[in-house]
Amino acid sequence: MSKDYYNVLGVAKDASADEIKTAFRKKAHIYHPDKGGDAEKFKEINEAYQVLGNAQKRKQYDQFGSSFQNGQAGGGFNQSGFNQGGGMGGFDFSGFQDGGIDMDDLFGGLGDIFGFGGGRQSKKKSTRGRDLEMAVNLDFLEAVFGLEKELSFTKNVVCDRCHGNGAEPGTKIETCPTCGGSGQVIGIQRTILGNIQTKTTCPNCHGEGKIYSSKCGKCHGTGIAKETAKLKVRIPAGINDGESIRLSGQGEAGERGGIAGDLYLRVKVNQHHKFIRDGYDIRTEENIGIKQAIFGDKIEVETVYGPVTLKIPEGTQSGTIFKLKEKGITRLNNRGQGDQYVKINVIIPKNLNRKEKQLLEDLDI
Repeated sequence: MSKDYYNVLGVAKDASADEIKTAFRKKAHIYHPDKGGDAEKFKEINEAYQVLGNAQKRKQYDQFGSSFQNGQAGGGFNQSGFNQGGGMGGFDFSGFQDGGIDMDDLFGGLGDIFGFGGGRQSKKKSTRGRDLEMAVNLDFLEAVFGLEKELSFTKNVVCDRCHGNGAEPGTKIETCPTCGGSGQVIGIQRTILGNIQTKTTCPNCHGEGKIYSSKCGKCHGTGIAKETAKLKVRIPAGINDGESIRLSGQGEAGERGGIAGDLYLRVKVNQHHKFIRDGYDIRTEENIGIKQAIFGDKIEVETVYGPVTLKIPEGTQSGTIFKLKEKGITRLNNRGQGDQYVKINVIIPKNLNRKEKQLLEDLDI
């Protein structure tokens, strides 16, 4: 009877290669014998993946079913080698190479347990430092014109006593005799599948590959120390509320010589009592009397660059908006400048006396 490999992996027949790979990875972690899973079930999903994970074999399977290789599906599980010792004790993973599959990728590190690492050393690698984020509060005009701001914050830096190697200055650093500098020790574990080669972190050097007689007194052997950093930052003119500035390499130091992370400044701009920002434009409002609206006038308008004179034409209606060209905010990277828009509110007088009311009636407006 033809086996339904799609059902074994739990995917649809039109599943993509990535979906098939993901499904296999999940099931392999569940049923892997070394993790206490079902060996027969693992054999079945291994067989299914060696077919569906290979484009050519999948095409033949879709056309002829699992009988296209007499049920062997690329030699998914060679029972003749079962319990005969060595490696996987009979699992034949040669078919994975046809599909270009990386065992370390599929098993998320289990490859080293079974010797799939190809002899690669897994000494502790340098790691990139952690990124940091901090808020920077600015007044409205500081955001408009930009400024230089000094920041003070605590972060992990390379220890200045041992320069990051973790050893007390003057201490002799030697290659670990237990692991020979690889950071790992190799052992053999007996399982129902036979003898399995295991690789574990060296207990003597803890994966570093080197040992020293005395740890650094400042960082206690980590190579990293927490200190208060001070940094002068130029805030560009025109930056807006909610925008961020990325400072490369100003985050925390990386371990074992790894590059430092980045520092992200999240900008918070305080509101202004008069100016309202609209992109790179500024909006304001001015109140005038009814006489100014009727006969026209010249009024003083406040801008971020200082006061300017605005001419109010005769018959100006309440709600009229005037534009003050290039009195807005400088665009980032000096790419032009916004405008200021002034909305005019005509104030209707209250509590008029009899004479004032009569004058308005005589105007017949």
